[in-house]
Order: sequence, then C-alpha cells, then structure tokens
Amino acid sequence: MPQTPPFAAVFDSSGYNRNLYQSKEDNCGGLYYHENNLLSGSLEALIQHLVPNVDYYPDNRIRKIAPKILQLLTEWTETFPYDFRDERMMRNLKELAQRIASGDEMYWKNIQQLLQNLIRKLATVSQYEEVLAKINATSTDCPTVLKTKPQSIQRDIITVCNDPYVLAQQLTHIELERLNYIGPEEFVQAFVQKDPFDNDKSCYRDQKKTRNLEAYVEWFNRLSYLVATEICMPVKKKHRARVIEYFIDVARECFNIGNFNSLMAIISGMNMSPVSRLKKTWAKVKTAKFYVLEHQMDPSSNFYNYRTALRGAAQRSLTAHSNREKIVIPFFSLLIKDIYFLNEGCANRLPNGHVNFEKFWELAKQVSEFMMWKQVECPFERDRKILQYLLTVPVFSDDALYLASYESEGPENHIEKDRWKTLRSALLGRV
Repeated sequence: MPQTPPFAAVFDSSGYNRNLYQSKEDNCGGLYYHENNLLSGSLEALIQHLVPNVDYYPDNRIRKIAPKILQLLTEWTETFPYDFRDERMMRNLKELAQRIASGDEMYWKNIQQLLQNLIRKLATVSQYEEVLAKINATSTDCPTVLKTKPQSIQRDIITVCNDPYVLAQQLTHIELERLNYIGPEEFVQAFVQKDPFDNDKSCYRDQKKTRNLEAYVEWFNRLSYLVATEICMPVKKKHRARVIEYFIDVARECFNIGNFNSLMAIISGMNMSPVSRLKKTWAKVKTAKFYVLEHQMDPSSNFYNYRTALRGAAQRSLTAHSNREKIVIPFFSLLIKDIYFLNEGCANRLPNGHVNFEKFWELAKQVSEFMMWKQVECPFERDRKILQYLLTVPVFSDDALYLASYESEGPENHIEKDRWKTLRSALLGRV
C-alpha cells in the first residue's frame, strides 16, 4: 500500500494559534500531548482541533494537512471498503469529508468522487451477496432424487462437461470470482473478538461482516459434496469408476493451473467415507495419478509439499507474462488457519509494552499476498451451462451419500446393515 507521509510534524501543536504548550503529557480536549507533540486522541477530538470554526482558526498549515487526510481516506475506502458497511462508519466518513471540503471546491469534487466510488463498490457487493443467497436457495440437498428418478436417466457432470480440462477452468472462474469479493478486513473481523490492545474491551462483534469469507468456505464444502454425489450416484460400478478418473483429471489440471482450493475440495470429496468404502469401484480405477495428487496435498509436516508447490506458483505469478500464469488460488482453509494461529499465538504487545510490529507486519504480508492473488482476472472463457450446473445442481447430504453408497455396494457388517435399513426407511420410506 502507498505510504502516507508521517503526521508527527503536521500535528506538532506549536504551529497552531492555541495556547497548548504543555511541558508534560496532558489531556487537552481529548488530545494527549507530550512536550508539545501530539501523542494520541479520538477522531472526533482531532477533527475538532483541525477544522476551523467561528472561535478557532488554525494557521495556513490546515491546507497542507487536508490533502494528506484526503489521501488517507482514499486509500482507506479503496483498500478496506467493507469497513463502511457499518452505518456509524459511513456517517463519520461523510461528516469528516464535509469538514475537509468546507469552502474548497477542489476538495469537494474529490470527496464527492471518493464517496461515489465507495457507494458503487458497496452496492456491487450487496448485489453479489443477493445472487449468492438465490444460488444457495436453489442448491438444496436431494435425497428425494433417489426415489423420484431412475438414476440411469439423471444428468451428471460428464454429460454436462465431458472435458476435465474445461471443468477445471470453470472451477477456476468460480474460485476467482468468489475470492475477489473477500475484503481484507473480513480476516480481521473473523478473528478479533477483543480490542487488540485492550483485552478487557470487546470489539464491534455485533457488526462482524464476514459473509463473503464464509460463502467461500461454504463453496469448498459444496464442491466436495458435489464430487462425492457424482461418484455415488451412478448405478453401475464402471460408470462410478469413470467419474472418479474424470475428477482425478480435473484435479490434476487444477494443480497445473494453480487452483489449489478446488484441488483440495476434489480430493476431500473422493476421500469421504461413502466414496472411499466403494472398494469394487476403486478396483477398476487407475489410481496412480490420484496418489500423486494426494501426496502433493499431504497434511503431514504442516502441509510441506503443498506449501512448496504454493511457493512455486507464487513465484511463477510474480514473473508471469499472462493472466493464466498469474493464477494462485490457495487452499483457503489452511490460509485461514495460518492467519488464526499467527494472530492467537503471538502477543500484540512486547514485554516492554511496545506494539509487536513484527506480528502485524507478518499478518499484513499474508493478507497483502492474498489481496494480490485475488485480483487476477480469469483468462478462460466462461461456459454458463457448466457454471450453472456447478453452482445449483442439488448435492446429497451425508445420509443420502451413505444410502447411495450402500445401494451401490452393499453393507459389509452389521453396523452398516443397520444404518442402511435406517436410511432406507427415513429417506425412501421403505425397509
């Protein structure tokens, strides 16, 4: 992020036409000084101190300060726009902007442009969230599919898209679109329950805005269940084996693209118990490629193999000559975990009371890297039919997956037999 010039000299109280020459740290109207230098204060007190009125008019240095405040507000609204979904924040922004622009037409035009851009961006996010809500409303669980349609005539993923490379590209479209709407402030709001510098003071937990972050995690889960559903649905084991091999090819292409999130979702779906228990089906699958992918995403040694591959993709992105080479879509759940443990495992303050800037620099580094990755435009052509299927086709619940699995390859022990009977009764209405 561009560096804003330091304010220390600008806020030196010696340049103002007020008698504020404290010799020690004092409170003056909500602003704290030490040896005539401003140390801290509330935003409201700072505004009151800087903005002229009938009784108080700072010297001409106010005109030097205004551009810096305007630059700060511009960077803030462009980088962290979701902060201003809070009505209190938006109200404070408008009030501050009006005071800065008071009496200066140039500043007024800049402020108007800033507010218009912010409102447009927030409106776009709201529209996106409405679309997500509609998609989620249509993509419900489908246990009734088993008793309403013969499985042999159901539409499946291979019917919709028989090319695994094209499906990997369409998955990348979804990943990049959903990543793009996650704001950096959502990471902070997801983890911070207390004021970072005062453990006894709670933050604005009731104003937590992490909808887009949570929607992205839900997409990962949906994709895993979609993979498992597509595998468990076919009646014949040769068809199930074909679907497994198809998804192995999709996963491999995701790896080549740099789409690690879809890759891990596919592997997770194939490792779900209702799928992994289909031993007769797996016996017909050429599993060598699958084991290679599993090795790449092996969780041992803190996902060492994946982290190595991610660093390679990130390096490729830095020297890329095309948008395809720039694509880096991290395994998102692990990214969240890394940020969480960094936030929880390191103190905000050092033993001497100083702010632990090393921690915050590392947090900023991880989030900044993510911000760079999410801004890449997807280079692949969109296929609306495939995207519609991926986003809206119903997927099986856990119970429906187990039932479909037992219907495909019968129970192997008494526990599975009892569960099969229970599921048939509950989901199909027959014993």
